[in-house]
Amino acid sequence: MTTRNDPIKHFFIWPALIIVLVISIFPLIYSLTTSFMSMRLVPPMPTRFVGFGNYADLLQNPRFWHVAGTTTLIAFISVGLQYVIGLSVALALNSRVPGEGIFRVSFLLPMLVAPVAVALIARQVLNPTMGPLNELMSALGFPNLPFLTQTSWALGSIIAVEVWQWTPFVILMLLAGLQTLPDDVYEAAALENATPWQQFRDITFPMLLPISVAVVFIRLIESYKIIDTVFVMTGGGPGISTETLTLFAYQEGFKKFNLGYTSALSFLFLIVITVIGLVYLAILKPYLEKHK
Repeated sequence: MTTRNDPIKHFFIWPALIIVLVISIFPLIYSLTTSFMSMRLVPPMPTRFVGFGNYADLLQNPRFWHVAGTTTLIAFISVGLQYVIGLSVALALNSRVPGEGIFRVSFLLPMLVAPVAVALIARQVLNPTMGPLNELMSALGFPNLPFLTQTSWALGSIIAVEVWQWTPFVILMLLAGLQTLPDDVYEAAALENATPWQQFRDITFPMLLPISVAVVFIRLIESYKIIDTVFVMTGGGPGISTETLTLFAYQEGFKKFNLGYTSALSFLFLIVITVIGLVYLAILKPYLEKHK
């Protein structure tokens, strides 16, 4: 018995599809429409159409370019470190090290904690005056370090927290990829007396490239959306030196209630991520096709 042409299926599929489309598309269309309007709730101002005025204001705003650069810096450095550390740990775990099961569980724990909780703990640990890390350094005779009050240290602290929390995701994905690689290729390489480095360079890394590209792409997109860690640890400070795009949108939308400007910022943010994603995939496409 076949139900492929049974009309009853439409009574179940279409209502669910329409609900999903309304829930997802309506806010998108409304936000896009709002981005072409001057709409401010506090102080209340009459709504008026400004076309691409909000976009032009944003592109001429030095703060937008500053936060875009800061977000890019955090995203690329943190994801690069996550990949290098994650690949190293995944290779070690794949080599059947003693206590492998315990290591797997312990490495995955940071990923299971809410980012806000991680940021709260990090803020306490890195507190410039009363933090345990600075107290330890003072006990050893070193001066207190401005982990959260100086730009370079604050950016480094945020990147370190991001690396600590999200490297387990990279480990998990790369380890799963490593365990799917065929053993016969390594057996043939061993017969050719290939060194471990040669096996990694010529076999492991090329065969792991597709999943590596996917993992880095996912983490880049997620890192560009960072807000909770920055909001809790530094609030975007000192000044706006650690402010990110999403935090900038939060400041404009939920503190200044400038809805038109915030909507334009959100779509510019979408364009930035899309362009970076397309460039990233275009650069790596020849390598992916070569290692298919």
